[in-house]
Order: sequence, then C-alpha cells, then structure tokens
Amino acid sequence: MAPRRTYSQNCPIARGLDVLGERWTLLILRELVGGPRRYGDLRAELPGIATNLLAERLKELQDAGLVDRADLPAPIGRTVYTLSDMGWRRVLPVLQSVAWFGLDRLDPIDDGPASPLNGFLAGILLGFDSGRAAGLEATCRAEIDGRRFDFAVTQGRLAAAHGEPSVTIAGGAADLVTARLGPSEAKRKAALRRITVTGDPAAVGAVRAAFSL
Repeated sequence: MAPRRTYSQNCPIARGLDVLGERWTLLILRELVGGPRRYGDLRAELPGIATNLLAERLKELQDAGLVDRADLPAPIGRTVYTLSDMGWRRVLPVLQSVAWFGLDRLDPIDDGPASPLNGFLAGILLGFDSGRAAGLEATCRAEIDGRRFDFAVTQGRLAAAHGEPSVTIAGGAADLVTARLGPSEAKRKAALRRITVTGDPAAVGAVRAAFSL
C-alpha cells in the first residue's frame, strides 16, 4: 500500500481532507449511505476504480472509524461494508453539502433517465429537515426503480437502519428528482403525487414532513 498522503497542516479543513480528500473516497461513502454493500456491489457502482484502489480506500475508511466491515453468517457467507455510526454523524453532512453544491451542475432531467442513487440523494436525502424530524423515531425504506435504500431517523438525524422498515417511500428516480428540482411548480406537484409513503400511520405523516414529501 502506498504511503498515506497528508497536507501536513494543523487546520480542520486540511485534516478533514487528509481523510476524505482522496479520489473515490466520497463516492464510496455515497454508496454506503444506501446500506450494506458487498465489495462487488461497490465495484459495479463505481466503474473505473481499480480493485486494489477500492480495497485500499475501504481499509483507510475502516482505520478512520467511518466504515465497518462485517462477515455475514452462512449460508450467505459474504463480507459487507457499512457506514459506522460515526460515518453517519460526521460524513452525511459533508455529502449533503457537496450534493447541494453539485445540484445545478446535473444534466437536465429530460436529457436522460435519473439513476436510483440520484433519486435517493436529490429526492430524499437533500429534503431532510432535522427541525421537522424532532421526536420522529423510524426506520425507513426507499424503493426506487428496483433499488432499495434503508435508513433510520433518530434524535433528529439520519442513521443506519435497524430492523424492518416501518415506513416505505416508493417512487421513480425521475419523479423524486423532479419533485425537488422540477422547472415549474406544476411539474413538481405532479411528480410528488406519484410518490407514495406507506406504513405505520403514526409515522407516515411525520416522515412526509421531515422529508418535505
């Protein structure tokens, strides 16, 4: 493994970039926001990353306490990677800020289909309002064009999912993105009507409010 590069500056931005500033690191963390991922899943979602580099980045993130590795028992017998609790607390705000910065750089929705991940990031993650989530304790599942994203809302923040979801958000990626970023109010409202939130009646309304759905 190549020596870890550092900016060698006693500055919080430089120290943060020592951990998060390497190429591919934030994209690996982006994938893990959606829940446990196998090594092969990460390779498939990050075309272009060399296998040795992915292994190196995952080891660095484990050493930094941001990623956990677990070996699932038989008959599954697979190794999966997840965001640690520290990762959810420390990394998620960084990903949200970078995503907000990049929103106006996305290709127009009409130019091609949105990916499930873009639907999750733009349509759900960026709509989260911690103030509206006060008192909400729920495990949620987003079902977007055949891909699932599990997460929890607890103590006014997002966290790893625990147990089966009590609330399910379902919709197409294009509708989720349009509901948040559509060019007109009419298009945003039409897309929002096609997004469903179902589950525990006591939590559905609170989830809608917390994510502006």
